[in-house]
Amino acid sequence: MKFTSLSSIMGQENITHTFHIPVLGLGYSVDTPIKVSHFGISSVASIVDDEMIERMRKLHTLENGEVYVPIYSNEPDFRSRRITEYLNLMDRIVNKNFEMLRQEAFTDGSGIKRYFELLPERSPLKRRYLKMLSSNDEEEKCWIERYLRDNMQKGAIDVNIMSKVDKLNRDVHGEMLPDEYSDASAALRGFAESSLTSSLVLSAGMNPRLYNYLENFKDFYPDENGALPKKIILKVSDFRSAFIQAKFLAKKGIWVSEFRIESGLNCGGHAFATEGYLLGPILEEFKIRKQEMQEELFALYQSALLARNLTVNSRPVLKITVQGGIGTAEEDRFLLDHYEVDATGWGSPFLLVPEVTNVDDDTLKNLTEAEHDDYYVSNSSPLGVLFNNFKRSSAEKQRLDRIAAGRPGSPCKKKYLVSNTEFTTEPICTASRQYQHLKIKQLQEIQPRPDDFEAQLNLITEKLCLCDGLSASTLLKNNLLRSRENKAVSICPGPNLAWFSRVCSLDEMVQHIYGKVNLLAKGNRPNMFINELNLYVEHYKKDMDLNAQKLNEKKKKYLQKFSDQLFIGIDYYKELIPKLLNQTEAYREEMIGQLKKIEMDLRGYQPEII
Repeated sequence: MKFTSLSSIMGQENITHTFHIPVLGLGYSVDTPIKVSHFGISSVASIVDDEMIERMRKLHTLENGEVYVPIYSNEPDFRSRRITEYLNLMDRIVNKNFEMLRQEAFTDGSGIKRYFELLPERSPLKRRYLKMLSSNDEEEKCWIERYLRDNMQKGAIDVNIMSKVDKLNRDVHGEMLPDEYSDASAALRGFAESSLTSSLVLSAGMNPRLYNYLENFKDFYPDENGALPKKIILKVSDFRSAFIQAKFLAKKGIWVSEFRIESGLNCGGHAFATEGYLLGPILEEFKIRKQEMQEELFALYQSALLARNLTVNSRPVLKITVQGGIGTAEEDRFLLDHYEVDATGWGSPFLLVPEVTNVDDDTLKNLTEAEHDDYYVSNSSPLGVLFNNFKRSSAEKQRLDRIAAGRPGSPCKKKYLVSNTEFTTEPICTASRQYQHLKIKQLQEIQPRPDDFEAQLNLITEKLCLCDGLSASTLLKNNLLRSRENKAVSICPGPNLAWFSRVCSLDEMVQHIYGKVNLLAKGNRPNMFINELNLYVEHYKKDMDLNAQKLNEKKKKYLQKFSDQLFIGIDYYKELIPKLLNQTEAYREEMIGQLKKIEMDLRGYQPEII
């Protein structure tokens, strides 16, 4: 079977927005597509917590006048089916809202006018819209109106799976189910069997079992027209890992349609310090090697498709986007223009936009009143990966209260993050009361007591229940939390949110992204690259101090490489700063001064052990 050119199908010009809203926790953006897709804004919903998703499905089903038929947890393949039905529901709602909006008159206050007013000035659709407004020729205005309606685009309803959240499951009789019923595989199947034409965002590294499972679904392969009904986006933190994962998939005939580059530390959710690789040099490598990478991937992809009796002659589009710590329109525009990325991601700031995300009133108030040191990188995640935490969250308060009461840890009900088998045959979660009780008992039995006993104890009790915590706010805001369920809210904004200080509307946030208003709190916010560099230096120092007394050869090499990469990044930014032509000379000079200060500080922090 021979396909037509993919470039004509998939290489369309970006005529709507140049940003997307990334996934936010488990529930903060779970229904964001319903709220923004009809305005042409793409967003990502997590499909990890099927229990919370099922409640949201009931809410939106009834709100839209449809009949809700529950899917119970004792039914076969309930997790996958819940996700499929929820995604199908979102697809129907977005399509309905979009078609209603398209039919509206261009009158003041109408949704269709709001659609075009939200667009950036560089959008060709926005330029046509402005021409229509200024035209005095009624025939021309009517023609442009028809053109605008015909060319409007919905925002994508993309979904996210954390690859490592992939527990194996048992049936109602306690028998182990096959691999395709693991948490991540069932979620993937839920998306693959949905009516959506959108993308699956895979994050948190490579999971071979999950990646292999993609081969089972035809929608990830080109259809008879050469189009991909469902696409793959990889969230990545460096070029090397991105290339490795994409080659693995290309050899199976699975094309990666986008690399979503995320700052290692200047982001929300889980954080990956990337051995000192900074965002600027990472983006530079993607820019320089993009063509080389595309050609190698396409050769592997073509060969794999030929083995399936499929032929493609034109290379599919591979987009590069970036997210993590972007705070101003100038930074956004520089990323788009200098690094030639296709779009940017704005996540944490949308936590302050109630019409877009699910943040309960108390947490929203705490976010607006927060200081910079309320945002910190922690070891709170049971996954054993650094996690951006918020000191004022009710979940953090509850964790400390439980420790004070002599009952550290959380009840473990959803079990999405169970992985530890140190004390049990069945995996348990390191944030659970069961694990922490056993681990603390083990620590207390060590004689003589370790000098770092308190530090080890804190590492045990620092773990936080994220399964409940990252969904609680969504259930609270929508009045879906049941009696006796935990109300404690975990939230994981990126440190960049500290510079935003008030609740705002969707229109205001979009205007901020495009430089029409300024939502930043008063204060001299450093450039996003400087912010990230400071976070990396702080992380390096903390790691150095933690390991100073017990430094083995492997850790020594790691810290040396980390330090070397920081200095490489600093040298890179020295050359980059003069190219920030959309900033003032005073801004660039201040940035150079900040860079020199960081470099001096880092050079003064090079112990003899390194």
